[in-house]
Amino acid sequence: MKLVTKLNSNMAKNAILILALFSAAILSFNPVAAQSDGPVYIVQPGDSLSSIAARFDISLNELMEANGITDPNVLSAGQQLVIPGLEGITGVLETEVINFGDSYRSLTRRTQVPGDIFRKLNHVVSPSEFYVGVSMIIPAQEGDANLNTRITPGSGESLLETAVKQNTDVWTLTNINALNGSWDGLPGDTLFAPGGNGEQTASGLPSAFVSAEIRDLPIKQGGTGVIKVKTIPGVTLSGILVDHELHFFPMEDGTQVALQGVHALLDPGVYPLRIDATLSDGTKQSFEQMLLIVSGYYDDISISVPSETLDPSVTEPENQQIISIISTTTTTKNWQGVFNIPVALPYCIKDWFGIRRTYYGQGTDITLNGFHSGVDYGICSEANPYDIYAPAPGTVVFSGPLTVRGNATIIDHGWGIYSGFWHQEESYVTAGQVVDTGALIGKIGGTGRVTGPHLHWELWVNGIQVDPLDWLNQTYP
Repeated sequence: MKLVTKLNSNMAKNAILILALFSAAILSFNPVAAQSDGPVYIVQPGDSLSSIAARFDISLNELMEANGITDPNVLSAGQQLVIPGLEGITGVLETEVINFGDSYRSLTRRTQVPGDIFRKLNHVVSPSEFYVGVSMIIPAQEGDANLNTRITPGSGESLLETAVKQNTDVWTLTNINALNGSWDGLPGDTLFAPGGNGEQTASGLPSAFVSAEIRDLPIKQGGTGVIKVKTIPGVTLSGILVDHELHFFPMEDGTQVALQGVHALLDPGVYPLRIDATLSDGTKQSFEQMLLIVSGYYDDISISVPSETLDPSVTEPENQQIISIISTTTTTKNWQGVFNIPVALPYCIKDWFGIRRTYYGQGTDITLNGFHSGVDYGICSEANPYDIYAPAPGTVVFSGPLTVRGNATIIDHGWGIYSGFWHQEESYVTAGQVVDTGALIGKIGGTGRVTGPHLHWELWVNGIQVDPLDWLNQTYP
């Protein structure tokens, strides 16, 4: 009996030892995601470990070691990473894209992030570097209150009067907005409060603007800018993006929206965006900010075409004819949701929007540099139908033969949005005809400046060609 007990005891000890070794083995193969103290960064789409390390001015090895990472290529959006070496900074390092109305002062006031920490995290040298579309890092602590009420003292209004209107006190406003004292609240300044009865949302815009948002930042070359603005009653909006006049249209929720294409050949960089508000009494308020335009990453190709299609005496009058047609802005929006593919299934794309092209005239030394201003749908098999369909409702405003574009059709979808269909064998519609989504409008052909039969579909947004595929994938506005 004692022998059995002794054997059972030894077996138990061995089992405990084996279990301990097995547990240690498991832990050795499953390192914890974060092994050191420090603020946590949420991985964004498009991030790499190298870009994150460079952003926070640390080495790749330091970042991998702090997070127990052995393969730098294994990274996913939403993953949490501890950032070492940021003494005095805690919490979650959130990414916020600078939008219209944000400024260095308004953002630090709204987020309550001390200026020295903000500059350290974002390598900000000057407040003038605050461009719309740039991503900034904002440390957030659990339990932080959002300051979403924006207030602007009126002319002759004291900070005390402003505080009373917002159901707060002057000392709170002074502290939150880093003012020197109650006398430091100037008319027109943008202040933030933790609560109150103000309806305006947080931004650094003038008082006529309740809110403003630029969607899908940063905007790419060949992209569509969506500018949504909510104002106080009775305000008319206008403005410019780069060098194009903006046209605003009312939406059902009271917001006004402008759609504006960005040219595919515009150099990446920062460009002006200005919005002008004309109040009911005739006074005006304006706000201008620089907006970041990024590369569309387009390739370069060379093509040989008939020389007569490169003759400026032919191409320029035709270009001006197209521009005169698509420059009229009608106030009725005819489409809902995304656009449809303008060809039947199955389909294939022969050439993509934005590709830089050099055209060589056959048998001549004539050359023409430009870019591909649309998407080419080709005939890739006998199964491919030749039919062309309207991608969205609208009115046909042109149908006829052109030298470069061949047999062409243009549809006005409203709000300055136009579709162009080039190189058709036939067009089945006439100017003035109203068409619905999916209406048969033509047949794919090889007329004009082509190297083979295809449909070139072009989309214009307020006078600028944009990538039509964007309009197939998301709703505008």
